[in-house]
Formats: sequence, C-alpha cells, structure tokens
Amino acid sequence: MQLPPLVEPAAELTVDEVRRYSRHIIIPEVGMDGQKRLKNARVLCVGAGGLGSPALMYLAAAGVGTLGIVEFDEVDESNLQRQIIHRQSDIGRPKAESARDTVNEINPYVNVVVHNERLDNSNVLEIFAQYDLIVDGTDNFATRYMVNDAAVLLHKPYVWGSIYRFEGQASVFWEDHGPQYRDLYPEPPPPGMVPSCAEGGVLGVLCASIGSIMGTEAIKLITGMGETLLGRLMIYDALEMSYRTVKIRKDPNGEPITELIDYDYFCGTVSEEATEAVKDSTISVKQLKDMLDARERGETDFELIDVREPNEWDIVHIDGATLIPKGEFLNGNALAGLPTDKPIVLHCKVGGRSAEVLAVVKGAGFADAVHVGGGVVAWVSQIEPDKPSY
Repeated sequence: MQLPPLVEPAAELTVDEVRRYSRHIIIPEVGMDGQKRLKNARVLCVGAGGLGSPALMYLAAAGVGTLGIVEFDEVDESNLQRQIIHRQSDIGRPKAESARDTVNEINPYVNVVVHNERLDNSNVLEIFAQYDLIVDGTDNFATRYMVNDAAVLLHKPYVWGSIYRFEGQASVFWEDHGPQYRDLYPEPPPPGMVPSCAEGGVLGVLCASIGSIMGTEAIKLITGMGETLLGRLMIYDALEMSYRTVKIRKDPNGEPITELIDYDYFCGTVSEEATEAVKDSTISVKQLKDMLDARERGETDFELIDVREPNEWDIVHIDGATLIPKGEFLNGNALAGLPTDKPIVLHCKVGGRSAEVLAVVKGAGFADAVHVGGGVVAWVSQIEPDKPSY
C-alpha cells in the first residue's frame, strides 16, 4: 500500500551531505526532497541483534537523522555469527553502545540515541513517543505484542521482521491505515511450541536479507515512495531462494487496544502445567554434580536425560546423559522406554524445555522426576567452564 510521506523534509542539506547522499538524490523517487525527509526522520530500532544490525547500519548509511537503539543485552561471542554491527573487541560490552559506535563510524551525521535498558511497560510509551517510526527486531512474542500495542496506542507505524533457521518474514503494521500485528497473530503460540533462534539456530546471512528489507520499508515509509508491505506478509525461504507474499486483513472481530497488559502472562514463557510441575522438583547444577559423583561411586542411580536437539548435543553435553529430544516426549514415543526402577532427571539448554517435558513425564506417572534449573548453560558456567556454551 502506498502511503503519504511520514516525515516532513528538513530545511536543507549541507554540501557534505549532498556529496555523501548523491547516489540517493539522483534517483527521481528519492531526490532532494526525499533525502531531506530522511535527515529529519527519527527512527527507533528495538534490538541491536540479528535484524537490528543490518537495519541500523543501512538506515545510518541512508542518512536517517536520528537513530534510537533500545537494547539491554551484552555482546556474546555466539552473536558474532550474524550480528554484524558488533566486533570481536565488543564481546562483553553493552550491545546498544557497541551498535552506537559502529553507526558513528558509518555516518557521523547521524544522531544516535542510546536506550541501554530493557523495554517494558514502564518505559515503552515514553520511549516510542520520541520517534516517528519503530523498527522491531525482537525475537520473542511477549516483546512483539508489547511493541504492537504501544505503537497502536501512540498511532505509530512500525516495521516488523522475524527469522528462524532458513526462513524469514517481514511486514509493516500501522493500525491507522491497515492491519496490526494482532491481525496476523491474534494469540501467541502455546508455550514451548515455537523454538527461539537460541534453541533452533538461524543462518547468519538470513539476517541481512530480512534486515535490509526492514530498512527498505522504513525508508519507503519516511519518504512516501513505492508500495509498502502494509497489509502484506513477505515470506523468504533461503533454501529454495523464494519470496512470496500473502495478504493480511484487519480482524473485524479484534478487540480494540486500550492499554498495555502483562505480556509475559499473556504469552506464557512456560505453560501452567510446566510451572506447576517444577514446584519442588527443580535441582541446581551443583546438586546434579553431586548426584553424578555419587552415581560414579555406585552410591545411587538415576537416569539423566537431555531433551535438546542432536545439533545442540554435538556442541556440548553433560557426560553421562542420554539424548531424547523434547518432541519424542510430546508425541509420547519416549514414555514407554523410561526406566521405572530409578529416578529421572531432565535437562535442556536453560530449563524451559525440560520444564515442559517434566510436566509430561509427571503426567505419565513418574512422580519423582526432577529437572535441572539453568540447564547445560548453567552447567558450563558453574561446573565445566572449559566446555563451549552457545
């Protein structure tokens, strides 16, 4: 859908800016007027990760006058495979500050505003109100719904993207002119049903494809050129190298958004059954280490089961564990093979999946089963720091 320009043009471009943006300005659809609109634009990028990295870098290069970065995480080595705005020397630094420094190197004419904090109900409306346009590069449903609802309440357009393994999606949402995110996803998926990129992985270069599309949509909204993705969902399959779009229609029965809600509760990080199952049935990695030592001495016995995926197991695993992926429990195939003569201990990467499996196992009659809080990440951190983490 073609929309009017979102931003009024700046009064002028300096000689240096004209030189820098000349390849934009000679495009008839952009021209001097469009470049002035970019200079006057205030764009907030939620997240400086896989999608935020290319989006921020290209928006900076394009001459967006003010770029806000809201991000509370720190750079981890596992980020560098896809989050190209960060470098090896940035490991351990706040992502927002690392991203700011890269943007400043790309374009010193851009004003970068750092929001080095977690975005939540207490600050989202105040932060969003400072910007013309939101670019949503988040990777969890709770934050996506919060971003949508805040944008609706403030009548802001936003560009959204999502990535997983080899597939990416992108769209534009603007309640004032078309669909919003809740028209695409009226309700979040059941807890644990959609793995995160940290659990399932993502092809690094996929981030560039979707992030650049998000940057393109932002520029089109600012300048008013072309047809945006408002009312359409673009789906990219990197393995097939195919793009397709499907229409998104406003839900005529959708409830109006009048306030922010408890998004963690709405999305449910884990199901109610899992929450109930882990009560008094969670052990620490230090307790697990003691149990493994006792098992080695022949003083006790138990079955340690890793419910992650085989590729995760190949990266790192706890010696003495048996791999049975979560899906085998959910479809019931694994239950018949569980031992009935000794306790069962479950673990995953950080504890979410093992909590879901614990609920299934307890429901099948294994009342003394437990799971390991913090999973293999906590194990590497506290017990075997020489092993790799991810």
